[in-house]
Amino acid sequence: MRLQVLSSIQHTLTGLKKLFRMALSLSLFICFTTDANDPLVVIVHKDNPNQQISQHQLVDLYMGKYTAFPDGTLANVLDYEQGHPLRTIFLTSLTGRPINQINAYWSQVKFSGKASFPQAYQSIDAILEEVASTPDAIGYVPATAVTEDVKVVYRFVQ
Repeated sequence: MRLQVLSSIQHTLTGLKKLFRMALSLSLFICFTTDANDPLVVIVHKDNPNQQISQHQLVDLYMGKYTAFPDGTLANVLDYEQGHPLRTIFLTSLTGRPINQINAYWSQVKFSGKASFPQAYQSIDAILEEVASTPDAIGYVPATAVTEDVKVVYRFVQ
């Protein structure tokens, strides 16, 4: 009986932790975007020949499985620094996995030497500037931050 109660409590706490993580991610997203309805978009240099990239292709790029765009051109993958709220929102939305699993995956990959982390930046402006000035760069920003110097190749559906 006592074991059942402990198991039930543990199960409830696990559910509450998941709920808390989701609520925290949502609140961080709202705080760090200019508009709560402003989805993230994936951007490339305006002259990049790729017109769109699928979610599956993005997962492969951002999880280090592939290093090239669908047309075969090498991709310079840009990301935000670990702990940045947009990174958490993007990677969890893209992969459907919690950020702790993604970070654990990257720790294993880095240790094995099979792939390198994407280049990390501190701000939306830094990502925009790098994508606008680097023909093979790919990054993500809130939709309202997009300028004429970049091209959107993927939009998250709300």
